[in-house]
Amino acid sequence: MKKTKLTAKQSRREGVALSDASAHARALSRRPNTPGQQGVGRRPRRMTDYGKQLREKQKTKRMYGMTEKQFSNLFAKVSKKKGDTALMFVQQLEARLDNTVYRAGFAKTRAAARQAVSHAHFYVNGTKMNIASYAVRAGDVIQLRDNKREKTKLWKEVEENLTQKETPSWISVDPKMASVKVTGLPSAEEIHQQPFDSKMIIEFYSR
Repeated sequence: MKKTKLTAKQSRREGVALSDASAHARALSRRPNTPGQQGVGRRPRRMTDYGKQLREKQKTKRMYGMTEKQFSNLFAKVSKKKGDTALMFVQQLEARLDNTVYRAGFAKTRAAARQAVSHAHFYVNGTKMNIASYAVRAGDVIQLRDNKREKTKLWKEVEENLTQKETPSWISVDPKMASVKVTGLPSAEEIHQQPFDSKMIIEFYSR
């Protein structure tokens, strides 16, 4: 499996914290310039439209912890459907199981959520699931496995995070049962609040 580990340097390159990990925010605060750009007084090179689209694609791919093949394959799949491609593409990114686990508050970062899923810490509709890219649908119920709730380090982190995490409208979290129900997909309004421009990604792949 190809590594997709995020680094603080990548966050500096994209100009946004790609992870909720504190190291990424600190890196941007200390060194806001992109890697290779020495000194505050230097004028950054003007980026072409293609360059902007590429950076937006790279930023989003890294945020969701996906490989290039996974990202491009998902776009190819969505682009065959009728409707707003940009909206549907981000909805499918958000519908990944690892992202849903992260959005629900079961993990502090997407990377931690992906690891927890790959270690089969969760059930989906009563079935053990270890595929991070599994696409959740309305009605799906995701639950932390019972043996992971017995005073383990994971459960302690989850219990603390569930009380602090602000969850999106398309999922409903039950902290007592350590479960989350998928009620739909992200709305257009929620999509527009994402820290990336999905239309630029569509333009990149449509060239």
